[in-house]
Amino acid sequence: MSITVNQIVLHQLIKRIDGDDNKMESILRNELHPITAEVEQMMLQLHQGYQNKAKAFGVFQDNSVFAQQLNRLLEQETEFLDFSQYSTRLLADELSKYNFADSGTLVLCQYNFLATDYLFIALLDSRHSMWVDEHLDIRRTEYLDITQFDIAARVNLTDLQINAKSNRYLTFIKGRVGRKISDFFMDFLGAEEGLNPQLQNQCLLQAVSDYCEQGELNKEQAQAVKKQVFEYCKGQIAGGEDIALAELSDSLPTLNERSFVAFAEEQNYGLEEHIPPLRSALKSLTKFSGSGKGISLTFDAELLNTRVRWDPMTDTLSINGLPPNLKDQLEKALKAEN
Repeated sequence: MSITVNQIVLHQLIKRIDGDDNKMESILRNELHPITAEVEQMMLQLHQGYQNKAKAFGVFQDNSVFAQQLNRLLEQETEFLDFSQYSTRLLADELSKYNFADSGTLVLCQYNFLATDYLFIALLDSRHSMWVDEHLDIRRTEYLDITQFDIAARVNLTDLQINAKSNRYLTFIKGRVGRKISDFFMDFLGAEEGLNPQLQNQCLLQAVSDYCEQGELNKEQAQAVKKQVFEYCKGQIAGGEDIALAELSDSLPTLNERSFVAFAEEQNYGLEEHIPPLRSALKSLTKFSGSGKGISLTFDAELLNTRVRWDPMTDTLSINGLPPNLKDQLEKALKAEN
């Protein structure tokens, strides 16, 4: 798969320190970059890198200055270059409020992927390295780090223009501890959190569990349904697709003359028609897992009360038939003690 780059420009943000004051200066390019093979390759790598990041969803606030300028761009009241320069100065003003903010190169790109138009914004760090020229002389060089970045957002322009009530047209990379995107990048965008994928996945799990319970399924039948849900979700993750609630419902048995999607709507779980799947949350459909105090444990849910038994009175697990590699380690440790 490839992307089609429509417009792209890079601007620089330079941190200036004057005593106790920090100021972020904008170094603006005066023309768009020509669309070359190198530009398309760079954007393809940035696109793929962004796809693999853990992201959150957002929406623009009513008073978002950035959104107002973006709307002017979409209405063709301003050019992409002017929009990019205004946005860069807006981000520079926001970053000047934070001592930890550092210099970087701001990438703004409008591109198309799978018939969907996107606006991509990322602040990239520069890296230093060495290279050898044609005379075998060693020289110092500087390059953009397009493989490791954590300050980026993307607007689904197609969704934004078609669905005014969408709560997922804006995505952004979740911030690291001590350097949260919400502290400056979301303020720069004038955005707030929209769809909550973690909550949606948790509500889906609860709905599946309740569906099995109210359908009066026994343990084996309920586990078979949960495994079916997990296999469907796993396939969606592998294909980079969302969980389609109606499609998932069609793959499940009808219980008490109600489909799963009808049950979910009646019980008002607040599930979206399309849910971004989170493997970490969905694995509890088929497995029990936990870690703490030096112990990490995971086992298939179907083994509970067969090979694995829990005594809540003594808070102990009994495992019948240890994995061979674990048993081998234990036997070696026992011999070493004796």
